[in-house]
Amino acid sequence: MSKIVVSNKFKRAFRKFTRRNTQLQAKIEKVITKLSEDTFDPALATHKLEGKLADLLGCSCGYDCRIVFAIKTDPKNDKKLIILLDIGIHDEVY
Repeated sequence: MSKIVVSNKFKRAFRKFTRRNTQLQAKIEKVITKLSEDTFDPALATHKLEGKLADLLGCSCGYDCRIVFAIKTDPKNDKKLIILLDIGIHDEVY
């Protein structure tokens, strides 16, 4: 199981996004849990991004909801960290 690290930008975007789509909050939280358990679960449609986001990954958390994240290794204990960077509709985050 990977540790989830939430960036300040993600926190702001999450609050803004769930304010507009309150029914999505529980679904997004389930997706984040699944992301920590199995980052490449087929249900998440995890994929590498291109262009200015080339070093990052994205996953789906609903019809038009995407999470942008990075995978790093914690230098203290060599555990995998998933750093959540942004959330929103496709055109907002890509």
